[in-house]
Amino acid sequence: MTHALFALTSELTWYAGGVVFVAAALVARRTTHRQIALLLACWLFYATWGVGFLAVLVFSSIVNYFLGTALRRRVTPARLWIGIATNIALLVLFKYGVKSLADDAGIGAMARLARPIGISFWTLQALSYLFDTYREEDLDPSFLEFCLYMAFAPTVLAGPISRLSSLLPQFRQPLRPTTADVSEGARRVLLGLFMKLVVADVLATGWGRAGGVNAGFERASAGLGGLDVWFLAVGFGFQLFCDFAGYSHIVIGAARAIGFRLEENFDRPYLSPTPAAFWTRWHISLSEWIRDYVFMPMTMLRRGRWWVYTSLLSSMVVVGLWHEAGPTFVVWGAYHGVLLVLHRVGQQVNRSTSYRGLRLGNAGSGVMTFALVSVGWLFFRSPTVSQAVSMCRSLMTFRSYGELSLPFSFYAVTLTVAAGWVMASISGRCLELVRTYWQAAETDPVHPVALAPTPVYVTAIDALDYFAARRWWWLAPILIVIGVVGGFALTDLGATPARTPFMYTLF
Repeated sequence: MTHALFALTSELTWYAGGVVFVAAALVARRTTHRQIALLLACWLFYATWGVGFLAVLVFSSIVNYFLGTALRRRVTPARLWIGIATNIALLVLFKYGVKSLADDAGIGAMARLARPIGISFWTLQALSYLFDTYREEDLDPSFLEFCLYMAFAPTVLAGPISRLSSLLPQFRQPLRPTTADVSEGARRVLLGLFMKLVVADVLATGWGRAGGVNAGFERASAGLGGLDVWFLAVGFGFQLFCDFAGYSHIVIGAARAIGFRLEENFDRPYLSPTPAAFWTRWHISLSEWIRDYVFMPMTMLRRGRWWVYTSLLSSMVVVGLWHEAGPTFVVWGAYHGVLLVLHRVGQQVNRSTSYRGLRLGNAGSGVMTFALVSVGWLFFRSPTVSQAVSMCRSLMTFRSYGELSLPFSFYAVTLTVAAGWVMASISGRCLELVRTYWQAAETDPVHPVALAPTPVYVTAIDALDYFAARRWWWLAPILIVIGVVGGFALTDLGATPARTPFMYTLF
């Protein structure tokens, strides 16, 4: 009890110190003083996860700063490869090697350095700095600025993966958050908390005992019907989305509230019409990083359509390995690589022949893409490849679709979340389209609306503006009520969902 109280007091002290330094940065007039205050706040925040983790982050920052300085003085492929090898070695050592060495040697203190939180993310940020320096982009950060870039609190744990070219100008500007910044930041934080603490956690653990995605995958080894597997795939897909997109909303909102602008990380990915479109909307910062620093350089090594396909497949395998060096993630990455290759092959066939293939339209293509992406989540979530393959086999065994072995509450919650998200995404887009149409009609001299701008019409436009900009404020409470009331009605009243950590902080 005493130890737990001490740990809580210590953590609150770290956070309080971080808040003080952020406040100091907001009022500081000199750029250097502001950057020092921000860096100390970021280091204090990261130290709450482990002082040893902070030591690894600082070491990586120092090494990469001097690697970049050497590369800037003399741009050679050899120096770039030394930087790449150094970062990969650090990533592998601290993400996998230290734990293994500690277990073999029986050194518990060493084990506390294993898997520093966010190492996969800030290693990619360090590599992007080296790549951009090699391309001779106009980057000349001071040591203080580079350490702040590596440790920037909103991005250090789980992204979005930022570029120095985006953050450096903001580090050099005074922090002057406006009322709109604070309001929008708070909205994003609240939205993220709702997505994580309500939607993602309910999907993960369910309202009833053994009624969530986690329990469903644990039971998958005993065999599930095809419909059960589809619900688990869709349920986990939305759990992962709400968890990670919710986290992204929180950090983007927190950064916005103090005057920083971060890139968006998600853009309605489950409404994507093709697999290629999905990867422009899902984990956007990682997708763009892989595109710019892996796929594009590979395609320039050789010519030929098949080499492009090989580069595409290899890039997606790298995406899988980045998450975890395990067979399930490698297969998941390769699976998406195959989908992207098949999509490109289909496009080439359509361009080179008169045959136009199966015309599904945007809606049909979107449904097929969603189904294929959902199947891929089985490999992402399953502990073994054999279990994922077994679940895929159930999807193709049509007689198994009559077998329902999961709690009814799980089906209800999954359908509610999926339908609610689709409603929230589509309604906002529809309202925006209608508003744009009527605004364009006002300027059209031959359009009937232009002849009669009545008060009713003006009021309707104002209402569309309001709801299109604030759709989550009126949809989120509806989803909360449906989820809570429906969940408790379908299960025992004493059950509540457990809290789970943000999933991408584990990578």
